[in-house]
Amino acid sequence: MFREKSAPSVPGGLMLVVLILVVVGSVVLAVGALRAGAGAVVPGLAWLVVTVLAALSFAGLLVVQPNEAMVVQLFGGYVGSIKRAGFHWVNPLMTHRPVSLRVRNFESAKLKVNEHAGSPIEIAAVVVWRVIDSAEAMFEVDDFKNFVQVQSEAALRNLATSYPYDAHVEGEISLRSHTVEIADRLKHEIQDRLSKAGVSVLEARISHLAYAPEIASAMLQRQQASAIVAARTRIVEGAVGMVEMALTDLSKRGVVQLDDERRAAMVSNLLVVLCGDRHTQPVINTGTLYS
Repeated sequence: MFREKSAPSVPGGLMLVVLILVVVGSVVLAVGALRAGAGAVVPGLAWLVVTVLAALSFAGLLVVQPNEAMVVQLFGGYVGSIKRAGFHWVNPLMTHRPVSLRVRNFESAKLKVNEHAGSPIEIAAVVVWRVIDSAEAMFEVDDFKNFVQVQSEAALRNLATSYPYDAHVEGEISLRSHTVEIADRLKHEIQDRLSKAGVSVLEARISHLAYAPEIASAMLQRQQASAIVAARTRIVEGAVGMVEMALTDLSKRGVVQLDDERRAAMVSNLLVVLCGDRHTQPVINTGTLYS
């Protein structure tokens, strides 16, 4: 495996001054050769060699931008990476390619998968990442940008099939209700897949989550029914508590003594009033207690 290492380089400003001086020296040699005439073969050859070397040396000058690594190779072999921003000079026979170390992000396409319970859903995610090892990113995978995208979508598919859309059991982790846990699991799963590409995942979170269109209306009715049942359960629990409190207070204060039949009728009336979804119409009893 390739591991990032520092490539040797010379400050570009210093080397530029040296090359300019070499070019000036070659011009002086050329002028001397012309003045000497045909007998100045050696100065002429020296001027030619210096001129060629100077021209080649200028190709070794390069600029490294902030948050960028310059991957340097010599005859196909990895020499190292230059990560210090600035003006540099390297062996002109070396080739160099830049790799951005800036933070990047992309949003995956809306994927249609079956969640853990088998229902088709649509899901998409946003992944924030950056390159931390330029050698691995350049040489371990063919195209690290495409690799990040493909592996992130594969991890998202695997995550969606591992959890249900909604929690059907109390305490169960679901895609919709446990966003923090799901995002953390997604980040770690993507990071495991991208570790060989020299990439660090900074954040991963679900950006779109919905049932597939063909079952969306049925699932909406199911959610509404679940909400109604839950609301009715709370209403009944509260009504029973209020009825119990009313009967206890009436008995404790001695306001009225009720037999079992009248107590049952009172409980029934109170539950109808408290649990009904419409307003009740009161009936005034103008007779005696038992007629």
